Amino acid sequence: MNTTPQPDPRDRPARLTVGVVGAGRVGPALAASLQLAGHRPVAVSAVSDASRRRAEEMLPDVPVVPPAEVLERSELVLLTVPDDALPELVTGLAETGAVRPGQLLVHTSGRYGAKVLDPALRVGALPLALHPAMTFTGTPVDVQRLAGCSFGVTAPEELRLAAEALVIEMGGEPEWIAEENRPLYHAALALGANHLVTLVAQSLELLRTAGVGAPDRMLGPLLGAALDNALRSGDAALTGPVARGDAGTVAAHVAELHRHAPGTVAGYLAMARATADRALAHGLLKPELAEALLGVLAGPSDGAGGPGSAPGDTP
Repeated sequence: MNTTPQPDPRDRPARLTVGVVGAGRVGPALAASLQLAGHRPVAVSAVSDASRRRAEEMLPDVPVVPPAEVLERSELVLLTVPDDALPELVTGLAETGAVRPGQLLVHTSGRYGAKVLDPALRVGALPLALHPAMTFTGTPVDVQRLAGCSFGVTAPEELRLAAEALVIEMGGEPEWIAEENRPLYHAALALGANHLVTLVAQSLELLRTAGVGAPDRMLGPLLGAALDNALRSGDAALTGPVARGDAGTVAAHVAELHRHAPGTVAGYLAMARATADRALAHGLLKPELAEALLGVLAGPSDGAGGPGSAPGDTP
């Protein structure tokens, strides 16, 4: 075991004063992570009562001030506002003279690359796009979750090393994303993470309706295994009635969903069609079974069931 005393992070060179504009779920967590690396949070802006409480919990003793004052106090500024608000915020800060030459300006939007910071670049700021591919709770657990988290990084080439170094200091893994690929990158993450929450919530509701007393306990191992298999094997991990071509079982599902949860039917059909297409393309769904299955998925259903309305089987 190495017993050599380790230096205090605060004694490292090039430590930065850090400000946060927008105390949503992301900004305070990133600032707290940078603090662990020896940087010094000095200011945060927060509007709502919830954001003020979050700033107080995650960044105790850091003053809450207006955005312009955050920039005045900080060498590194985290712009952690909603995507749609970011362009106007950047333009406003640049036009009012709040941005200083040499100031590191970091946004955490998945949608945008570094070009959204061009108004600040024109007045001498150093633009970085660092998007953590993680879902945030707005609590201290988020700091722990950043360990090993991938960040989508976009910056001018001359700032690439600086951007990647900041990510590593937060415990993350930098992944370079070209400017023109940022919207596609963000769509991919939303497709997986955001829609997963919707699917799981719907599944929990349906299990409760079916009389399951602990749907979370039932789903946990199943979904954990499915996710692990999918990450390891991709489409080869597909299982269930759609991949097997069990048209009767799928028709029974559609009928039951119409009866008990009609709002879920459109999503079930859309995902089942996508699953069938992928299973067919990868040789998992036999072509001779695909026609009947796709007929069930394509035609409008009145809830009567369709061909072979049999009880559902296991996933």
